[in-house]
Amino acid sequence: MAEGKAVPKIAVGPQGVASWACDAVRAGGGEVVDASEAQGIVWTDFDTTEQLVATLVNNPKITWVQVPFSGVESYVPYIDATRTWTSAKGVFGGAVAELALALLLGGMRHVAGYAREKQWSEDHGRTLFGARVTILGGGGIAQSLISMLRPFNCHITVVRNRQIDVSGADEVVTTSELNSVLPRADAVVMALALTPQTQGIMGREQFELMQSHAWLVNVGRGKQIVTDDLVWALEAGEIGGAALDVTDPEPLPVGHPLWSIPNCIITPHVGNTAEMVPPLLALRIAENVRRLAVGEQLVGIIDQTVGY
Repeated sequence: MAEGKAVPKIAVGPQGVASWACDAVRAGGGEVVDASEAQGIVWTDFDTTEQLVATLVNNPKITWVQVPFSGVESYVPYIDATRTWTSAKGVFGGAVAELALALLLGGMRHVAGYAREKQWSEDHGRTLFGARVTILGGGGIAQSLISMLRPFNCHITVVRNRQIDVSGADEVVTTSELNSVLPRADAVVMALALTPQTQGIMGREQFELMQSHAWLVNVGRGKQIVTDDLVWALEAGEIGGAALDVTDPEPLPVGHPLWSIPNCIITPHVGNTAEMVPPLLALRIAENVRRLAVGEQLVGIIDQTVGY
C-alpha cells in the first residue's frame, strides 16, 4: 500500500466460510476485520441474503458491499444511495458463454438426442456454421459468446435494452424490436439479467414467431421464459428445441414435462460451478479493494434503476 493511503478494512461473510475471499482482500491491500470495524463487506454466499441484510442493518458504517454473482435480483430491494453495491458482473462471462456454446452445439447437432438413443439412429441436426444467432443481452456473457462464435461465421443479432454498439455483432436492436428479429433466427441465446422488463420475455407469441428448426438456449434466468408456453412450443414442434441451464421453477421438479421432452436439454444451473467461483471472483474482490484504497471507481457497480 502506498504511503499515506489508508488500508481498507473489509469484512468477509458469512463468517468462516470463505478463506479464499479473505486472501483476495489481502491481495488487494486490505485488512480483514469484523463487520463492526469494516468500511466494506465481501459476501460470498448467494443463499444468505437475509443474513447479509441483517449484517448491514447492524453495521451502518459499511459503505461498500460486494456480492458474489452478476444476477442480483434478490439484492435490489435493499440497494439505496447510502451504500455502493458491486456485483460479479463480467466475472463469469467466459465460463457461462462456454456452456451456452456447448448447449447450442449439443442441440443443433443433435448430440444430446444421439446420447439418449439405445441403438444406431438416423442422422439429424443443423450446422452452426453460417447460422443466424440472436443473443438477448449485451453484457459480458454476450461479448464472450460473440468471440466464441466468430470461427463459425455466424450472423449475430444482439437484442438489448439500449441500442448501442456491441463489438462483433452484425446488428443491434432494442427489446421492443425482439419480435421482428425472431423469425429469421436459427438460434436464440438468452443471457439477460432478470428485471421486471425481462420477466416472461419469451412466451407463446415469441415461440410462434420462431422457425420450426430454431433452438432456444437460456443461460440467463428461468423466469424470463414462460415455462408452460415453452412446453407447448416443444410438444407442438413450434421450435427445434430448447437447452436450459436455468428453469422456472428452479430446481425443476421431478416429473416436470420438460424432463421427458426429447428435444429439451437441461443442466442444473452450472454456468459457473462452485469450483470456478473462487479463482474468478477473487480477482474482482482484489481489484475492488485496491480501487477502494485509492479512491477509484469500483468495478461492477449495480444500478438500482435498471436492476443489475
